[in-house]
Amino acid sequence: RRFCCGGSSTMPASQSRSRARDRNNVLNRAEFLSLNQPLKGTPEPKGSGRRPGGQAGGAPAPSEGAKERRQSQQLPEEDCMQLNPSFKGIAFNSLLAIDISLSKRLGVCASNASAWGNARSMISLIGMTGHGIPWIGGTLICLVKSSTLAGQEVLMNLLLALFLDILIVAGLQKLAKRKGPYDVGPGLLDYVTMDIYAFPAGHASRAAMVSKFFLNHLVLAVPLRILLVLWAFLVGLSRIMVGRHHVTDVLSGFIFGYLQFRLVELIWMSSNTCQMLISMW
Repeated sequence: RRFCCGGSSTMPASQSRSRARDRNNVLNRAEFLSLNQPLKGTPEPKGSGRRPGGQAGGAPAPSEGAKERRQSQQLPEEDCMQLNPSFKGIAFNSLLAIDISLSKRLGVCASNASAWGNARSMISLIGMTGHGIPWIGGTLICLVKSSTLAGQEVLMNLLLALFLDILIVAGLQKLAKRKGPYDVGPGLLDYVTMDIYAFPAGHASRAAMVSKFFLNHLVLAVPLRILLVLWAFLVGLSRIMVGRHHVTDVLSGFIFGYLQFRLVELIWMSSNTCQMLISMW
C-alpha cells in the first residue's frame, strides 16, 4: 500500500517536469511553429516515419540525388563564372584593392583632420599649377605679346594641345565615371574644365603634356629640364595627397598626356596656318 502511494505521488511530478520542458522548448513558441510544419504542397516522404531501429528519416532516394546533380550541372554560365572566377578577374580585383589601399594611405591631406591637414592648402596650390584655366590664360597672354613667327607658332600649337587635353580628359572621365578614394568634390574651376571624375587625372595629363611639349620645343638648361620633370611628378602626387585621385588615375593621366603630345605633333599647325588663325582672331 505504501508502495502504491509513493508511485502515485511521483506521477504529477514527472508530468510537471515534462510540461516545463515543453514550455522551455524554443520550437514550441508561436513564432517558430511554422518550422515544425511541413511545407504546403510537398508530400511527406515515405521514409520520414520512425523506423524500428529508432532512427527517424533516412537518406534521400537515389533518383532525387541524381536529379539534384543534373540541376547543378545545368547552372547558367554566368553563375559558374561567379563561383569560379578567372585568373584575369582575380588579378584585376587584387590590383584594384591594392590601388585603393595605397591611394588612401597617400591621401594624407584629404581633409583638415588628416595627418598632413595643415599642409593641405600648399599641396592644393601645387596641384593648381596643373589646372587648364591658368595655362590657357597664360598662353593667350604670351601669344598677344609675342612678336616672332616662331614664337606664335609654338604658342598656337600649345593652345591647341591644351584644348585637346581638356576635351579628351573630359570625354574619358564621362565614360569611366570613377570617383576618387575620398569624398572630395571638384572645385569651381574643375567644373569649368569638366574635370569632375577621377579617371584619368586631368592635372597629371596636362602636366605631362606641357612638360614634354616644353622639353621638345624649347631650349632649356639641364637644371630647368630636371625641374620641369619634377614639377609634373609633384602635380600628380599632389592630386593623390589631397584625395582627389587614385594612384592609377595619375599614372594613366601621365600616359594620356604623352599620347596627347604625340597627337599634337602629328597635327602640328604650320606657321602660315597659325598666322591665318591669328588674323581671323
